[in-house]
Amino acid sequence: MDIALSLLVLAIAALVLGATALFRRGGYRRQAVLMLVLAAVMAVNVAILVVPTGRGETVAAAAKEKAPE
Repeated sequence: MDIALSLLVLAIAALVLGATALFRRGGYRRQAVLMLVLAAVMAVNVAILVVPTGRGETVAAAAKEKAPE
């Protein structure tokens, strides 16, 4: 699960950097906006997995505990 979260964060960074490059280049505004929307959706997914719940547990930690070895 840690590798997947790390890859998601790296993909978010790459999407944001790519979208800013497309904005500066001009002519590809729709693709840049879609890249930013995708980065936002991925960031929300990471937040859902990492932010602790009311009991102080994270969804990622709970999944790691229930996973078979």
